[in-house]
Amino acid sequence: MSTHNNIFHFGDGHLTAGIAMAISEGSIQGKLSESTRKKVRDSSAIVANIVEKGDPVYGINTGFGPLCTTKISKSETKILQSNILQSHSVGVGAPIDSDIAKLMMILKVQSLAKGYSGIAETTLDRILWHIDHDAIPVVPSQGSVGASGDLAPLSHLFLPLIGLGKVVYKGKTMTTAALFKETGLQPLDLGPKEGLALINGTQFIAAHAVKVIEKMHACLSHADIIGAMMIEGLQGSVKPFFSELHQLRPFKGNIHVANRIRLFLEDSEIMENHIECDRVQDPYSLRCMPQVHGASRNAWLHLKELLEIELNSVTDNPIIIDENLTISGGSFHGQPLAMALDYACLAASEIGNIADRRIYLSLEGISEGVPKLLMKDTGINSGYMILQYTTAALASENKGLCFPSSADSIPTSLGQEDHVSMGSISGRKALQVLDNVAKIQAIELLTAAQAFEFRKPLKSGVILDEVHKAVRKKVAFAEKDRVFADDIEKGIALIKDRTIIRIVQKVMKKHTLSANSPFEAEFEVY
Repeated sequence: MSTHNNIFHFGDGHLTAGIAMAISEGSIQGKLSESTRKKVRDSSAIVANIVEKGDPVYGINTGFGPLCTTKISKSETKILQSNILQSHSVGVGAPIDSDIAKLMMILKVQSLAKGYSGIAETTLDRILWHIDHDAIPVVPSQGSVGASGDLAPLSHLFLPLIGLGKVVYKGKTMTTAALFKETGLQPLDLGPKEGLALINGTQFIAAHAVKVIEKMHACLSHADIIGAMMIEGLQGSVKPFFSELHQLRPFKGNIHVANRIRLFLEDSEIMENHIECDRVQDPYSLRCMPQVHGASRNAWLHLKELLEIELNSVTDNPIIIDENLTISGGSFHGQPLAMALDYACLAASEIGNIADRRIYLSLEGISEGVPKLLMKDTGINSGYMILQYTTAALASENKGLCFPSSADSIPTSLGQEDHVSMGSISGRKALQVLDNVAKIQAIELLTAAQAFEFRKPLKSGVILDEVHKAVRKKVAFAEKDRVFADDIEKGIALIKDRTIIRIVQKVMKKHTLSANSPFEAEFEVY
């Protein structure tokens, strides 16, 4: 087990996206075991011995990057580590959210605590102090090419260790000097290799990936719930979700989505009411949800699996294996996550794309009983027509953001870093896309609830009936035009605070319902 009594032991435990989020939120505390502390001290001692011997080892007694052949004297090795944090702090742009910066520290401690980095025990303890006391460094969002790791953002992240930079503490942004005055802390005197160990690594990319995993999981859950609601509102067919069909093309995501939607439609009077209708098949946006939502789930699963490897890896450079072997390699390169994040970005965008198509479909008035534009008295009223303009704009914006950042590479470091991943941009763009999709899903929730209303007095199954009630507590049925932006904001709040997901979970628990998906653990646990 990675946790025991809400304690996670860095370096020993198996870190997941969910555990990292729990540490960040404070429901789990991260600590260092005594065995880990010994490994860290032993690795630090090896670095000290290398300095004493004087044999050239990259980053310990040489310069960095293209200066790797420049020998650094024993007396200057400590100055070198402080200088690297300052010279590499070149980030620009708006600061990243504090929760992502906090995740960066959590992920960095896990990597350093493996005992292959030569970091001092006191340095790890200081980083843990920042995590435990929510003194979160201010980190600019732009400036990493994701190759020697995330050099610029990690430099900003750890400037406070040497008394520089800024932090967010007790709700205020302040200089580190002000923080030290308030808390009585003193700057650390970094030892050989410590600066390099701190700034080499993929923690900016990986922290964004943790947030992508969390937000995309909610996005995928909402897609199935709201999509099922739209099927009921437009009286689509349940047959495309039969297990007999998906066993013949058994992609994990397809099967999982089909099982979930079938559960949501179970015991629905609305679905029973048109079981003998003469419509042969539905448009793809309804019929192909298992294939489209399922493909995006497969992309999410791919990212989750790669991220877990990364979260439990050593990603700095050089790596201290033992007294006789120090390896300067490329484990800081962000390509493994960069490509997976670009894939996830595309997969998230497609969830928004198909949702926009369902919204458009709901407005066409082709489903018996549901009026055009989802309103009976149109002409004087425009109904829900213009809401789809917004989803079209958001879906189009997302398509522009889907160009893969990892397809680009611009050489840096005077050619020493001649292929870079641009994974930091992949992570930032994926979160932008997910934010846009949340807005699209809010509008689909409103339109699905409006279509759903025209099926009364027929009832849905217990799950979607409760979802519809939750929407109606916040947003009334629209009989005439009003300022729909207000409704959209309420819908966005329902999506972002995951009210809908919690309601579904509560109803399933109360009625002992299950989607009976063989892939439950893979898709629902992270």
